[in-house]
Amino acid sequence: MSGESTVPETADQTVPWKRVHPVSPLVRGWIAVLAILYFFGQNWIENIFNAEERSGSDGGGWSFTPGLVWVIVGGVAVLLLIMGAFFLSWYFTKYQVTERHVNVNSGVVFRQQRQARIDRVQAIDIVQPLLARIFGLAELKFEVADAGSTAMRLAFIKIDDAKVLRNDILARAAGLKQDTAPAAGPAGSGHDGGASVGGGLPAGTDRVAAPAPPSGAPEAPERVVAVVPPQRLVAATLLSPWVGITVLVVIGGIIATIATHGEFTLLYMIPFFIGVVPALWGQFNQGYNFRAAMGSDGLRLSYGLLDTRHQTVPPGRVQAVMVTQGIIWRRFGWHKVVVNVAGYGSQGEDATLRSTLLPVGTRQDVLNVLGIVLPDPGTGRPAELVDAGISGAGTAEGFTTSPRSARWLSPFAYRRQGFAVTDTALFSRAGVLIHSLVIVAHERIQGILLTQGPLDRRLGLTGIQLCTTDGPISPRVKQMALATGRDLFMTQADRAAIARRLNDRDHWLEDEHHG
Repeated sequence: MSGESTVPETADQTVPWKRVHPVSPLVRGWIAVLAILYFFGQNWIENIFNAEERSGSDGGGWSFTPGLVWVIVGGVAVLLLIMGAFFLSWYFTKYQVTERHVNVNSGVVFRQQRQARIDRVQAIDIVQPLLARIFGLAELKFEVADAGSTAMRLAFIKIDDAKVLRNDILARAAGLKQDTAPAAGPAGSGHDGGASVGGGLPAGTDRVAAPAPPSGAPEAPERVVAVVPPQRLVAATLLSPWVGITVLVVIGGIIATIATHGEFTLLYMIPFFIGVVPALWGQFNQGYNFRAAMGSDGLRLSYGLLDTRHQTVPPGRVQAVMVTQGIIWRRFGWHKVVVNVAGYGSQGEDATLRSTLLPVGTRQDVLNVLGIVLPDPGTGRPAELVDAGISGAGTAEGFTTSPRSARWLSPFAYRRQGFAVTDTALFSRAGVLIHSLVIVAHERIQGILLTQGPLDRRLGLTGIQLCTTDGPISPRVKQMALATGRDLFMTQADRAAIARRLNDRDHWLEDEHHG
């Protein structure tokens, strides 16, 4: 059943509807206002200077001409129309939070009614564009289980109200029941729940426990588990592949310009820079002022330079985790952590950035983050298993690697690529220049594919594709021996089925075993 509907048939008429902040339309449409002011202002100034030139020979000053009057009247009329449209947009935009749904009504001429089931909410982001920060406002983005993009937006409300509303909705989505009547506020309760996630953290990892606040209380305390210092972010950005490619392309462009005696210029490379600059900016903006903290409702991420974002990623909503380490970052001990979260998808607005749990962090940062999203790794040596998955090779810590016949297809990687299975998750590692470790909890595996190409058949190899929700991670185990692959295919299917029956982590705060 869909997690988001366009017709809220179950709207509770006993729950009051609320309006967004009155300046919300201006925050959304300020570019249009600025463009109109620029257009009419430019014509106004030109008319003034033209009038001065015409009257300069007579020694008089400029005066209002019929054309200038019409420009002013037209500009004022357009601004009044825009302000009227903004008022109507604000007046007809209302939201309601019931025990089971979030309803948003909007639209003036064409009415739009949207509804999201709270029990299907996977994550909620608090986004503050630059102008919204000036007014102290924020936008809420709701992600549901089966949406490929943002299911619903609520823009804009006061930042404090947005935090209370986020905490309340996530607590309800987690299965926590409110024992008292909702307090006055934008959405009732600020209930955050009482999770203690840390029973299965890797050795040496900070254990975090956040007490449950009473219904209507302010946001629960949080424990910081990872911070990205500015110097590390700058160094990581400069050492990224995009910067290296850009330098090589610029050097090649200069050589081509000299060789062609100016017939080829760097202007021809503008499309390349249009693609590279946003990528570099996204990487820098996503890591600027980055902080990961543990709250009672999950992992809280905050980052951003001009536009700030506050994400909350419930551990029960994470479908797969991947830790990567490039060949240059390996020298500094830096890693990146990304996840598949139902609702984020792999495309659309900021999908990659929103799926990043740690843009650049140390080994301890990685263990802290993994301890939250994978509280029970299913082994007594979790830190050693993670180290073997990120930088190890061979059969250490229970990894099964590709057979020697795989050297014809992966001459440098076959000793490293392999998998390990614990009581709760499957670990898959691969890569030579870029090391990667993918972790998928057994209950999050939705399907398994056994694959074998023509070269694999000739060499007696096979591979397995693990199906999870859409995202930047495509979990797979590469180039196993045929017998090993068949055995993993059968046993992993059984593990996934059993784990899904035993562990309902949709209500992740309701079960003591999972926090």
